[in-house]
Amino acid sequence: MRLYSETYGAPAAGAVANPTGPLTPTLVFLHGLLGSSRDWLQVVTQLSGRYPCLTVDLPGHGHSRSIPAAEFDQRGFELTSQWLAQTLEARGVTRYILVGYSLGARVAMYHACHRNADSKPQLAGLVLEGGHFGLPQSDRPARLDNDRRWAQRFASQPIADVLADWYQQPVFSSLNHDQRQGLIAKRSDNLGSAVAHMLLATSLAKQPLLQSQLNRLAIPVHYLCGEKDEKFTLLAAGSDLSYQVIEQAGHNVHVEQPYSFARAVDDFILRTIF
Repeated sequence: MRLYSETYGAPAAGAVANPTGPLTPTLVFLHGLLGSSRDWLQVVTQLSGRYPCLTVDLPGHGHSRSIPAAEFDQRGFELTSQWLAQTLEARGVTRYILVGYSLGARVAMYHACHRNADSKPQLAGLVLEGGHFGLPQSDRPARLDNDRRWAQRFASQPIADVLADWYQQPVFSSLNHDQRQGLIAKRSDNLGSAVAHMLLATSLAKQPLLQSQLNRLAIPVHYLCGEKDEKFTLLAAGSDLSYQVIEQAGHNVHVEQPYSFARAVDDFILRTIF
């Protein structure tokens, strides 16, 4: 299955940065839960003049709302990773960097840790924003119960009502009233049942622990987090990964500080890829 995607910028996916240099990587952007490929437009505007960019709608979101696989509930990460690979192949991508936020970061981690190093197209790097590395077994039952409660609400209640409570969670504590209301309005076009399906299939309770595997990858990995996002700043600091804290931002750095985010991605690529 191919996921919906949109392309931006030049040069083309197989173009060369310079006559003797490596292929310019395509930047592949993966949004968070309740988001869509549109969330990346401000960042893509900054980067598409230097790199080809591809934004993807994850299953249950945007134009990829339909999730046809009956086994998706138990194989959410595996199938999403497979569909991402099929999408990249169909788009003619030869070399790419995954840029993922929250759920998108977790999908990116899983994809990087469960593919063969010599697989095509070639994964050249990871940029992770506010993504969790995984829970110990002892914490997973409580998390699954919590996600089931949210999924039940998304599937059965008016989505605006659910979102009003969703954005009161501690991870969104840096948002002010107007920002919350803006997100509720923006996310209310989601299909609640589709969001519920993806939430359960890719629950943090079902994600394997990925931090040690990330540390062993042969590609560069960079973690970005907002200074107001204490939880994920601590996770990044304890991960042994390269990381950067973006000023005046909370959990959703690429929306709150798109220019700083784009600059950090560009600096990472120039420092480690070329």
